[in-house]
Amino acid sequence: KAEIETLENERRRIASDLHDEIGPLLSAVKLQINNLETELDDDRQLIVKSSQYLDSIIKRMREIAANLMPNTLLRKGLRRALDELVASNSNLYNLEIRFTCEQEPKLDQNQEINIYRIMQEIIHNTVKHAEATCLIVRLTIENNVLFLFTADNGKGFDFNAKNRENAGLGLRNLQSRADIMGGEFSCRSEPGKGTMLTFEIPL
Repeated sequence: KAEIETLENERRRIASDLHDEIGPLLSAVKLQINNLETELDDDRQLIVKSSQYLDSIIKRMREIAANLMPNTLLRKGLRRALDELVASNSNLYNLEIRFTCEQEPKLDQNQEINIYRIMQEIIHNTVKHAEATCLIVRLTIENNVLFLFTADNGKGFDFNAKNRENAGLGLRNLQSRADIMGGEFSCRSEPGKGTMLTFEIPL
């Protein structure tokens, strides 16, 4: 728990530094470059290209800052933050993500952050390892327990062998997040049959 709290605090600090310090500096550099005047075509093209590069850097920096600590999660809650996470990753990768959430879960901020990080990890693992084209995510609440269920149509893996090898940092991260919320995590996967993950988090 202490390790995860330290990690989240460091993410907040880095996100704040990127947004409040590096962002304005890059914007100032872009403004100065655009104000340069020259009569040489090669120099004008160089200025345009440099400005475009800076636009790409600023955009990517904002994406990194949002991944480190999404403002939507802090301002508008878990449901809206997950909607944005799903939309941005669906557009970025060739992965159809079907997300359903029947009601807005009432969680404290630590729980919201942990559920959000779990979703980030699952999407990352699906994109990086599963070779899936579809990921189903369902978030429900029954009898004061939050259930998070995911299933993909990817290549799957031998879950028991992974555990015996003590491999898979992503799986250990998911287990740790579930543990600190007093919840349970289970995984079902076989080669060629995709992967199903279930989390049960008491509220």
